[in-house]
Amino acid sequence: MSAPVAVSACPISTDERTMPLPSPGTLAYSFTLPAGPAGPRVARAAVRVALRAHGLADVTDAVVQVVGELAACACRFTSGSEMYLSLRYRDGELRVVVHEGHARHSHPRLAGACDARRRAALRVLGCVVRACEGDWGFGEAREPGGGTRMWAVVPWRGARGYAGSGRV
Repeated sequence: MSAPVAVSACPISTDERTMPLPSPGTLAYSFTLPAGPAGPRVARAAVRVALRAHGLADVTDAVVQVVGELAACACRFTSGSEMYLSLRYRDGELRVVVHEGHARHSHPRLAGACDARRRAALRVLGCVVRACEGDWGFGEAREPGGGTRMWAVVPWRGARGYAGSGRV
């Protein structure tokens, strides 16, 4: 006599054998974090853990620096109490996006001055991303509620070579 088989009408799988193991290709996280002093620290710690779990510990130095710079800038500029961080690995690149609540100014001179302040606040980010041969930027968020979207694309090869390179 065979053992009874559990039958469920629920389509959610609880079979761990069908769940993909963490790998670079499965790195896809999103966090809502406080836009206060603890936010960048929590963001850096969470990203360290996620990179290690997905076999990307060799890019930790560069990516954690990028996350810390974006999160600190978001905390400095946002008018809200939260920021949103997204971390993804696709096509050999780590993509970091941070959304915060500082809306684009409608007056061109104010918008230009604000952009210059943000660019200055992200100077270290620019150096890190350039050292990794990546790209970065910021602009108006397309999401409902507006705000600002800041992003960085860090190639795996460049981030891997960043540790101990003395570049910044």
